[in-house]
Amino acid sequence: MYHPPLQFFAQALRSDGLLIENHENYVKQSYRSRCHVLTAQGMVPLSVPVLRGNSKDKTLITEIEIDYSQKWYNVHWRTIQAAYGRAPYFEFYSDYIKAVYERQPKYLFDLNVDLLRLYLKFLKLDRTIGFTDSYQTEQPEGVLDIRNRIHPKIIPDNLYVQPYTQVFGKQFVQDLSIIDLLFTQGPKSLSYLQ
Repeated sequence: MYHPPLQFFAQALRSDGLLIENHENYVKQSYRSRCHVLTAQGMVPLSVPVLRGNSKDKTLITEIEIDYSQKWYNVHWRTIQAAYGRAPYFEFYSDYIKAVYERQPKYLFDLNVDLLRLYLKFLKLDRTIGFTDSYQTEQPEGVLDIRNRIHPKIIPDNLYVQPYTQVFGKQFVQDLSIIDLLFTQGPKSLSYLQ
């Protein structure tokens, strides 16, 4: 997922390790290429444009290339800066996140894995990351399959995050990217997910 939502990390907290699906077909309009941030205008989606052939083609998630011709990085970074530039921990984390963008990974999958590793490190959440060997519709016993359960169009029913002070708004917004929590709560972020 691109800047995964809080619900992903709430699930990761309950796990021994993470098994990343790398044999699925790319799913449009999912968190694989988008996230939500909170700005002065409310919740705003940020989407990474990708290069794809025929829209009917089934393309593996690991083969989806990022379209850098659209200069999306500049829009995303300006939006993140406007939303969180005054947050207490923005300066603490922002250079690391910006460095991931500046590497300009060719593939969306690589961008997402780089960001995931970074966020696990920020949260001090020591979880092994593995990758699937093939696509399985059913997961073995003991494996929680959240591939399609965390989606922008599905309201999370299993997530409760203790409200914390956000940069904008009077009412707490919970279905946001992990960057909202990190930039506002810093080292205390993990306790909010627990």
